[in-house]
Amino acid sequence: AGFIKSPLSQKRLAQDSVELYCEAIGNPIPEIQWWFEGNDPNETYAQLWDGARQDRVKINATYNLHSTSTVSIANLTSDDSGMYECRASNDPDRNHLSKSPKVKWIRSQANVFVIERPEIVTQVSESPGKLILSCNMSAPHPTITGHKWVHGTKVLEKDETTSAFTSYTINGKKEEHSGVYECVYEADPQLRGQVNISVVPQVTAYKKSEHGNEGDTGVLICKNPSFPAVATWSWQKSGHGVSALLENASGRYIIKSSGNVTELRILKLDIEQDTGDYFCNGTNSYGTGGATVNLRVRSRLAALWPFLGIVAEVLVLVTIIFIYEKRRKPDEVPDGKRGTWPFSLPRKSNATNHKDKNVRQRNAN
Repeated sequence: AGFIKSPLSQKRLAQDSVELYCEAIGNPIPEIQWWFEGNDPNETYAQLWDGARQDRVKINATYNLHSTSTVSIANLTSDDSGMYECRASNDPDRNHLSKSPKVKWIRSQANVFVIERPEIVTQVSESPGKLILSCNMSAPHPTITGHKWVHGTKVLEKDETTSAFTSYTINGKKEEHSGVYECVYEADPQLRGQVNISVVPQVTAYKKSEHGNEGDTGVLICKNPSFPAVATWSWQKSGHGVSALLENASGRYIIKSSGNVTELRILKLDIEQDTGDYFCNGTNSYGTGGATVNLRVRSRLAALWPFLGIVAEVLVLVTIIFIYEKRRKPDEVPDGKRGTWPFSLPRKSNATNHKDKNVRQRNAN
């Protein structure tokens, strides 16, 4: 047997987790075992198994073409510091109780150093038009080579100072910048502090005005973009000067809430009963916020009104044309019989017609 990949020594903070990886090859496929020796001078190697140390140790192994094994330890303590050894062997007698294996186990070692986590004191200070976030790490602490301020996956600011204190300034109102911010200390291992900007729920409606057709299902949505998340949601409808609390048990209302989003579905919309203002209210540990959604329910025939209006206009125009044609004087000659300008000739006067008649009579005599 031989190693393809060996475990690597690592530094970790208390309460973090660590993972060691080992990979071996041979014919037949070798077995992999994990052993541990603590920092106590009197301590000897002891084999690790899946579920050890109050189920904090997890071992996964696969044997397909070659052997791979991973040991992970959660919620580290100082007692987890020490030497971890990956052993591999494909000798048939490797696990025999009385026989010594012909080929000894090959071994690969890695040290795990568990460092006590220093305390990081965080604070949010408010001043007119700005917020100041700060982190201060207590001694003793590892060597610091820089800082970063992170919000979600976005890096807001970074520096290369070595101070245990770091701060970040936000311009704007507290309600506009709520959320989870992290101060990251660049060290070995890396250290993080969490700064929370918490506010009353800033509830907003997905749409301030919704429309629905009679008999269909109406959907109203509210959301809370602020931190912390809403713990409880409620819906109310205004009517006759009072607000009625809406519940799923009513049959026509279905309320689905998940974290920072709530949805109200109204089955079989009714023009008289369901038209009006609806209020969504979200509550967290800092208070309650709400928003209003106006619902308008239209008749199913509402979509036909524009078409019927066009038809009515056409009928009125046709009627006007028909009446105009009926009232036209019978002796009027339509313009089409006079020819089309500019080829049409002007009509002759009565005097000219009488003169032309006399000339034709003389020529006949």
